[in-house]
Amino acid sequence: MDAFAVSICKGLSMKKMQWNKAVIIGLYFGIFQGVMPIIGYFVGSTFSGLVEKVDHWIAFGLLVIIGITMIVEALKKGEEELNDKTDFKTMIALAIATSIDALAVGVSSAMIDTNIFIEAIIICVITFALSFVGVKIGNVFGDKWGKKAQFAGGCILILIGVKILLEHLGVIFT
Repeated sequence: MDAFAVSICKGLSMKKMQWNKAVIIGLYFGIFQGVMPIIGYFVGSTFSGLVEKVDHWIAFGLLVIIGITMIVEALKKGEEELNDKTDFKTMIALAIATSIDALAVGVSSAMIDTNIFIEAIIICVITFALSFVGVKIGNVFGDKWGKKAQFAGGCILILIGVKILLEHLGVIFT
């Protein structure tokens, strides 16, 4: 769901729907969401304590930085400058931020001896589809509400980061 929400935010930033960017976004999020549990599975309990101690801080930091950037762009006066970048640097940060907690899921999967490859394929396909659709949904709202939608998107990213942090700190439960 985090990847879906971030995809909506990326769609908000597109002046015109760009299907190739929706595919790129879906691939980044789908692949990362599928690969992270596999990595976690094989890392197993060796590094699980380390991953679980910092994953929420990394995701929180990345999402807050990206969210603040969107809010600042939305508040700028003058011609609207949309950031619909899908370059490696942008997408890798978003993909890691939304999937890093999946490492811990992989570690848990190793402990209950599941077929991690089947799980990863299902996760990858579903995340790709939701992210692809999320870009279109975001684009429809961005078209109608422009800077207001971009501002809301930035706030949503920050809230997702805060939610991840609070869940891992035990303040809120899902």
